[in-house]
Amino acid sequence: MTPPYRVGDELPPLEIPVTRTLIVAGAIASRDYQDVHHDAASAREKGSPDIFMNILTTNGLVGRYITDHFGPTAVLRKVAIRLGAPNYPGDVLRLTGRITELRTADASPGGASSADASSDEVVEAIEAIEAVVQVTGGNGIGRHVTGTVAVTLPEPSVKRAGA
Repeated sequence: MTPPYRVGDELPPLEIPVTRTLIVAGAIASRDYQDVHHDAASAREKGSPDIFMNILTTNGLVGRYITDHFGPTAVLRKVAIRLGAPNYPGDVLRLTGRITELRTADASPGGASSADASSDEVVEAIEAIEAVVQVTGGNGIGRHVTGTVAVTLPEPSVKRAGA
């Protein structure tokens, strides 16, 4: 079964309000306790107008953007990003993406779990499609993030031995 994706397809944009809570929570969740991510006075002392988002939060939001689009069975294989303009509170991060490559990938080992087949069936390796997506994200002051994400998209049905 051929997936409904083509090279050149644009993903719908995702707009994420950048709040103080998002910035601080992302820093705490990723154990990044640098004061520039939670203390506005310290951030200003170091030359920033306010606290700003850390790279791990941005990385997580890029991953969310991809899995929101491709669905819960999508598996992120590689996320490679580069930061540009900081994300400050009160702005909006707008993520966009474009599929730049599609290829067949072998989803084994572990591509099919025992839950995918009854106990008397043998499950072969599942063919899956890997998509490479160019992602960009901007805010009110410029380009915040650029990068590529490789994601495996399993076929909707499991190939069964003897079927």
